[in-house]
Amino acid sequence: MNFKKPFFWDYKKPNFLSYILLPLTIPIMINNYFLIKQKKNKKKNKNIKSICVGNIYVGGTAKTPLTIEINNILNTLNYKTVIIKKYYKAQIDEQKLLSKKAKLYCHNKRQGALNRAVKNNIDVAIFDDGLQDRSILYDLNFVCFNNLKWIGNGHLIPSGPLREKLSSISKYDAIFLNGNGETTNKIKQIIKKNNQNIKIFDTSYKPLDLKKFNLKERFIIFSGIGNPDSFKKTLQKNRFNIVGDIKFPDHYEYKKKDISYIRLYAKKLDAKILTTEKDFVKINNRDSKGIKFLEVKMEIKQKKKLIQFIESKI
Repeated sequence: MNFKKPFFWDYKKPNFLSYILLPLTIPIMINNYFLIKQKKNKKKNKNIKSICVGNIYVGGTAKTPLTIEINNILNTLNYKTVIIKKYYKAQIDEQKLLSKKAKLYCHNKRQGALNRAVKNNIDVAIFDDGLQDRSILYDLNFVCFNNLKWIGNGHLIPSGPLREKLSSISKYDAIFLNGNGETTNKIKQIIKKNNQNIKIFDTSYKPLDLKKFNLKERFIIFSGIGNPDSFKKTLQKNRFNIVGDIKFPDHYEYKKKDISYIRLYAKKLDAKILTTEKDFVKINNRDSKGIKFLEVKMEIKQKKKLIQFIESKI
């Protein structure tokens, strides 16, 4: 199922619709309460270390690129790693991207994947998503946010975009703020009020293959990701001339008619076609002719401090 966030979720303040839906957040609050109680009875797996990279804001927080980068960091430190992701049919794009970049265990249950990792003598399992999973107690819990979207209107689903209240960060180890140079001081102050000891790391997207593009050309872009504005800002920051932008729901499955529409739109504007790597892996090879993607990596500004922090915990 393709999910498109309600527009009012990302207002800076709740609106009339948010308040109408407020009673429907009660089941989420009850579920989160029992999640905390259940996790208190869990014990960490002594045979393997685990890191969870997740979010409390629905979609578009750059957790998958961060998961890949943390995996790369641990590999350079000679740890034997695997990325674990729970199987969802609607998230084939992320699964394909992860398997392209690293060793991936994708199971219906995360615990099953973790058991497999133990059996294969893996040192560290990195979970892409799963902070709200009741079955596992992780050694490190990382929460991702986007600087621009932050916590939206601050309300829980379906009144707002949050899976948990912001106060839940009191039980997590580090926060990663993804952006393109936007000021984060105010956000950091709010974070510290909720958890004085939590580590905060700034991240941004760094393009890896700019040389293959002629920046004098015109481009139309399309994407089906949680935060398409972040993709556009990354391109504009690197001086791409964007003349058109087509947005699809997160995890969108492209059909032939969609690609035909994109080509027609590009022809009308006399522009080249550009998308994300996550979107490109979903396009049939026969339909991908003339479509390019921008390969990016997650750049962590305080990388040395992060390495020291991770090694002190695992």
